Amino acid sequence: MTTTVVPVAAAATWLNHPPNQALTWRLSVLPRNAAFLSHHHLMKEKKKKLMSWSIGAQPSPFDLSPPPIDHDFLDTVKTAGGEISGEGIIETFHNDDEALAAVDNGVVVVDLSHFGRIRVSGEDRIQFLHNQSTANFESLHEGQGCDTVFVTPTARTIDIAHAWLMKNAITLVVSPETCTTITEMLNKYIFFADKVEIQDITKQTSFFVLVGPKSGQVMENLNLGDLVGKPYGTHLHFNVDKQPITIGVGNIISEDGFSLLMSPAAAASIWKAILSQGAIPMGSNAWNKLRIIRGPLPEWSLQMNSMSWRPVYGTRFL
Repeated sequence: MTTTVVPVAAAATWLNHPPNQALTWRLSVLPRNAAFLSHHHLMKEKKKKLMSWSIGAQPSPFDLSPPPIDHDFLDTVKTAGGEISGEGIIETFHNDDEALAAVDNGVVVVDLSHFGRIRVSGEDRIQFLHNQSTANFESLHEGQGCDTVFVTPTARTIDIAHAWLMKNAITLVVSPETCTTITEMLNKYIFFADKVEIQDITKQTSFFVLVGPKSGQVMENLNLGDLVGKPYGTHLHFNVDKQPITIGVGNIISEDGFSLLMSPAAAASIWKAILSQGAIPMGSNAWNKLRIIRGPLPEWSLQMNSMSWRPVYGTRFL
């Protein structure tokens, strides 16, 4: 594969920075994973697929309302031989054993777009989540992240969520089964004077994770090495093909690897770029095996939620 990096001008408007405060790169990628692409897709790639990445000089929020969900990504997956459920979940690439092995000696990329994403905005958002969950949000700053636990009034665990603190909002990643419950609960506890807004952005965004010891190498190869070695939860904002993407340290299942939150319009391009760096695609069947292998029994709640297999840091036990 040949990777050409050429600086170009103009910053992405969604970064909320003047043009001279952003750095834009144009990345030309030809995927190595020919086995996962059809002949038609390979011919298109040979015609030169260009991808542009923009990084803000300072962290900025994922604040734009993304375009309506785009099915080009799932079409790409189907063409590559992936099996997709009626709910739009990628179940398998018929490589489960290979993908599970790559978790220990390589890198896998997993589409977790069926996980819930909740956007909490408004002037009182930090104090609100500080009061409604267990994490000490008031000690965190823009560009940082943490895990937090949502509980019932009787202190039973609903879910463990991952939070990113952005400039104008906090983004929560929660289990697929609890997104509606948590969204409704948070809306219920907004009082008249509270300046807080809750929005379920699951269908307006896509979400990938990188797992495995070579995740950092993939990031370096894609000119995203600024995040390698940073603390868990650290995140930065980029543009890919003029679409917003937020990339954070940690991948839900561990503090290693990376998570990618993006506009659905950018999902196919990002997926192909990651595969071109040698990542192995993993479906939900293998992912569920992995979380069982890695995780403890569900001692905190009546049901095992998808994010309960590792300790929660920065938690306040009241």
